[in-house]
Amino acid sequence: MITKKGKSNVAAVPTSWFLLLSAILFVIGAAGVLIRRDMLIVLMCVEIMMNAVNLAFIAFAHHLNSLTGQVFVFIVIAVAAVEVSVGLAILIGLNRLRETTDLDDVASLKG
Repeated sequence: MITKKGKSNVAAVPTSWFLLLSAILFVIGAAGVLIRRDMLIVLMCVEIMMNAVNLAFIAFAHHLNSLTGQVFVFIVIAVAAVEVSVGLAILIGLNRLRETTDLDDVASLKG
């Protein structure tokens, strides 16, 4: 939101709140990866973890008045898009072959 003086009002939220939210999102994603056994849920939890890291990059970039964090976020988003496409392709292939997405059932990829 831009005020009448032309200055941004975004700095009203402290950087520590963004970092706290990022840490909470990362812990939720990590818990999902470690606890859940469905491959699709695990992929979504990895995406949550990547978004948590993106939020931390953006928070630090805003705090330090630098664009470096935003460049890293752009790279992470590109990597996340590739990860999703490859992960879903593997998931579809395994689902057609084994008719399950449970990680315990597909732990051994023997014929």
